[in-house]
Amino acid sequence: MGNATNHATDDATGNATGELAGKTALVTGGSRGIGRAVALRLAAEGALVAVHYGGNDAAAKETVAAIEEAGGRAFAVRARFGEEGAVDRLFEGLAEGLAGRGPAGRGLDIVVNNAGIISGNSIEQVTQEELDRLLAINVSTPFFVIQRALPLMNDGGRIVNMGSTASRFAVSTQIGYTISKAALESMTPSLANELGGRGITVNTVAPGAIRTDMTAGYTAIPEVVAGLESITALGRLGEPEDVADVVGFLAGPKGRWVTGQTIDVSGGTYLGPIAHA
Repeated sequence: MGNATNHATDDATGNATGELAGKTALVTGGSRGIGRAVALRLAAEGALVAVHYGGNDAAAKETVAAIEEAGGRAFAVRARFGEEGAVDRLFEGLAEGLAGRGPAGRGLDIVVNNAGIISGNSIEQVTQEELDRLLAINVSTPFFVIQRALPLMNDGGRIVNMGSTASRFAVSTQIGYTISKAALESMTPSLANELGGRGITVNTVAPGAIRTDMTAGYTAIPEVVAGLESITALGRLGEPEDVADVVGFLAGPKGRWVTGQTIDVSGGTYLGPIAHA
């Protein structure tokens, strides 16, 4: 369970402790992969976490249960992104989940836009429908999640968008995905500049190849893994917890002076010729 066994409720009264005690977080796509690791990480530091998911009830229940078993607090919110009215359903579920959980009007402190879809097609294969769906889920939805969240966010809050190293180097079979992640990343400086007056930081985290169910199609192939490891300075694929720890830093008090940035979390992928001894 990685960092989930931290100290979310380790004081004598059973109240939440940790760097994020008293904070409320929304993690989209929080039931699996990187999102699950982020939800566990934030809850381990004391945050009440709204775990958004698209349709896998079992995965959402498992994530919430894992958080609660570790002494944290969480609830699940279902909304299938890409469908009409999904953002409305997300915030309706968020309001219901927050009702009765702490002081009224506590609002949001942390928003992690993690939910997204991937594409494995070259430009010759990408259809209009596929590109529209990539842009709708990977760009438009996070944009409108932030728009809806801002009136609820407390000053001094944190927004973290999940980008990708795909926007830094060429992967021809992911061109639609690359376009969507580059667009998402481009929001960060403007939002950070606009929201700085409220003390709200906005950053993008850009993972490289991470072992999740979404990447299982290629991370399960030894030859592909060996190739990726050979171009990564730290010599291995990433794990969800590697990304979650960086999100946790940005979401916490130690990340207070970092905003408008894209943080590469790839173990040094494609930095140049590998000079390992």
